[in-house]
Amino acid sequence: MFSKRIIRGAIQLFIALSGLLLGNSAVYAQGKWEKLAPFPEPAEEILGAAAGGKMYVFAGLIPLWKPMGLVYEYDPATDHWTKKKPMALPSHHVALTEYHGKIYVFGGFVYPQSGPPAWVPINNSWEYDPVADTWKALAPMPMKRGSPVAAVVGDKIYVIGGAGNIPGSSETKIDQTTAQMVFGNVEEYDPEKNTWRERSPMPTPRNHTAAGVINGKIYVVGGRVGAAFIGLASDISVVEEYDPATDNWSAPRSRMPTARSAMGAGVYGGRMYVAGGEFQDPHMMATFRALEAYDPASNTWSIMPSMPVSRHGLAAGVIGKRLILVGGDVQSSGTGIAASTSEVDAFVFPEGQK
Repeated sequence: MFSKRIIRGAIQLFIALSGLLLGNSAVYAQGKWEKLAPFPEPAEEILGAAAGGKMYVFAGLIPLWKPMGLVYEYDPATDHWTKKKPMALPSHHVALTEYHGKIYVFGGFVYPQSGPPAWVPINNSWEYDPVADTWKALAPMPMKRGSPVAAVVGDKIYVIGGAGNIPGSSETKIDQTTAQMVFGNVEEYDPEKNTWRERSPMPTPRNHTAAGVINGKIYVVGGRVGAAFIGLASDISVVEEYDPATDNWSAPRSRMPTARSAMGAGVYGGRMYVAGGEFQDPHMMATFRALEAYDPASNTWSIMPSMPVSRHGLAAGVIGKRLILVGGDVQSSGTGIAASTSEVDAFVFPEGQK
């Protein structure tokens, strides 16, 4: 009897300590992973968007920061990849979002026309038609910046955050030796009028972040502060909510369990799923297998089954009941070793979610 009491007490103590350690998160052994056809051209810093029941993957980098300008289409019905025409302007760290079957591409960085390798921030805007495989130039963003995020609410597109040159500077590029600035700017694009207007800035300026829309509000999760380059920056777990209807930002929401940047993300069933990413500090360089789900209704995080392969700079998109994650780099940036993977995995959402 005495030993049973000890065992019961130990179990209760373990549960209590687990609750303290996890804070506002819960552990869920739900959902499952499936392996899909490998990505034909493994690359880091790729980005994805779902449109018309298919997944589209863009961008990519080769060593020394040269943009690949990739465009690939994945058809889940056949588990097959098709290479499409390249991006109209090969660039990297762009913002992507889908609107009415078209994919909109904003900002990013290009390779300098002369001089050493660097990131040159741009303000170009594009509309990609997946059916016609064509690109159309749109009105440029008011601000040049790379690594922002884009999200659709109603009939408007919001481009948030990013990094680039300090306003007023004569510099046109950034690298690990130049002064740079991380932005909280929010610019609203009207696809019907092809016009822009400035909105209230994000309280925590950041880049390499993730965004999702739930019930008409935009959630910006994690990312990088201080600089665009991870070796100079700090990765954060901050979550902020933006309401386009009132042009207001909320107080900080429950923090993501894993501080990280360069993640993939998707929304399903009223929750935002954040996958992979990277982290650096003076003592470590890491990529993550973490898949964590945020529920704005309860302001809580759920820890989901981990990704099969850790990586950052991956493409993500939701099709049907699956979050599809494509490629990326299996190690954090800055080692000088190319370690891009062709891995493509799909997380099948738990039963009962819609």
